[in-house]
Amino acid sequence: MEEEKIRKNVREGYAKIAKEGLCCGSSSSCCGGSTTYEEVGEKMGYTEEELKSIPKGSNLGLGCGNPVALASLKEGETIIDLGSGGGVDCFLAATKVGENGKVIGVDMTPAMIDKARENARKGNYKNVEFRLGEIENLPVADNTADVIISNCVINLAPNKKRVFEEAFRALRPGGRLMVSDIVLLKELPDAVKKGAHPASCIEGAIMKDKYIETIKQAGFHNVKIVKETHYFFGDIVNDPNAKVIVADNKKNIQELKRISELDKEAKEIVKEALTATISINVSAIKPLK
Repeated sequence: MEEEKIRKNVREGYAKIAKEGLCCGSSSSCCGGSTTYEEVGEKMGYTEEELKSIPKGSNLGLGCGNPVALASLKEGETIIDLGSGGGVDCFLAATKVGENGKVIGVDMTPAMIDKARENARKGNYKNVEFRLGEIENLPVADNTADVIISNCVINLAPNKKRVFEEAFRALRPGGRLMVSDIVLLKELPDAVKKGAHPASCIEGAIMKDKYIETIKQAGFHNVKIVKETHYFFGDIVNDPNAKVIVADNKKNIQELKRISELDKEAKEIVKEALTATISINVSAIKPLK
């Protein structure tokens, strides 16, 4: 029951983002403090050329990395994107695998699927399809993909063990996993937990070591962290989730215009969240036998 409640909250949060083109009531990213999606995308690791090559509206500033850049995709491969959102990583992957390859985006939010399909039509992508489904129960057959990618989505799943087991099932022997996600370096303060938005990047995040161990328990080999990104206070001063956290836990603050205008105590709440979290890119392989 609790897992379904979490999925419902996340689904509703992302449906709002899909329909309004906003993240938690702001033009800022869930994971950064930039005021435009392009600036957010560049902070995540996307190049200006990549962002210009995809349909407008596919980059919603929802990720925390660029898994496509690190996945070494090859011509003709089949890719599955877990939690595909507006389709940004699917479209970048589609270019790399070419017309003989295929990209399958999976998302549990109908509004996001509709948005991604419209973006695919606008960009005339013939080798991309989007399927409605939960990443804990992927709507794909066994041994479908050569590569599975995901960008700041698995942390939102209430049953991460099941997600990685499904990824393992859907990969062909020798297939590769490349995910970007938010993990914890230490437990989040109660003030942060209480104030976190259901669709925020920190909601559902677990300790880094536990995250890596969960991947290994699913059967993956050669599990490696290939990149880590720490967040800084200056990157999040306009983050709407930070404002929610502070507003929920400092009742004397009536109006929030900018985090930079808040008092020392309020800023400390945000800093605690930043020092507790990190973005990681993780690679792994499904063994041949």
